Amino acid sequence: MAKAKKSAEVVEMSVAEKLKALYDLQLVDTAIDKIRILRGELPLEVQDLEDEIEGLQTRVSKFDEDIESLDKSINGKKQEIANAQELIKKYAEQQNNVRNNREYDSLSKEIEFQTLEIELSEKRIREFTVKIDEKKEVIGESIEVLDGRKLDLENKNKELDDIIDETKKEEDVMEKKSAKLEEIIEERLVSAYKKIRGNARNGLAVVPVERDACGGCFNKIPPQRQLDIASRKKIIVCEYCGRILVDSREQEVEK
Repeated sequence: MAKAKKSAEVVEMSVAEKLKALYDLQLVDTAIDKIRILRGELPLEVQDLEDEIEGLQTRVSKFDEDIESLDKSINGKKQEIANAQELIKKYAEQQNNVRNNREYDSLSKEIEFQTLEIELSEKRIREFTVKIDEKKEVIGESIEVLDGRKLDLENKNKELDDIIDETKKEEDVMEKKSAKLEEIIEERLVSAYKKIRGNARNGLAVVPVERDACGGCFNKIPPQRQLDIASRKKIIVCEYCGRILVDSREQEVEK
């Protein structure tokens, strides 16, 4: 039902009224753009800081997991050393009860093997300990950077919140005006307006003719075309930049 009502309203609008509504919409959207420009690059800076903080936290967590894994490996090697020491003690006791040199030599080889196993495990423990120290050092550096970035984020968020608080009420009013204007303009024109606006660096889709030139790209408009624009009998776009052109008197009406 609402859609049908909108269609009826659009049909009743003259070309001049459509141009006036489009120009009003442009003025409101430009005002919104100016409000958002006040925020500058802060939203992007906040997002970058949040991404960096997340990356640093992930890095610290990964190193913590690595250290935990290395600690388990060290404990495993310590247990292997304890087991080897028990076997050496056992073999040494068995040597006291051997019946011949062959059994003694066999036990001596087992003792020698377990001794080598202990040395290898001790070497691995030293290597793991060095790796843990290196990772702890990186964690310390990362946490230091992380704390700094969190402080930066806190300050940036406060700065952004202050700007938003100052402009939010005005922005809400303008956004409601923009939405109401879009409701009375036919969808085809709104769609074209948004497409042109999206392609324009300054966000201007509807511009007046100023000093015989397009108010968007500043190319000269032929006299006959200016008369057509001033008559407000059809919607005319700039042949150079594609913006919708309105008579400069629209500005005078706004003022």
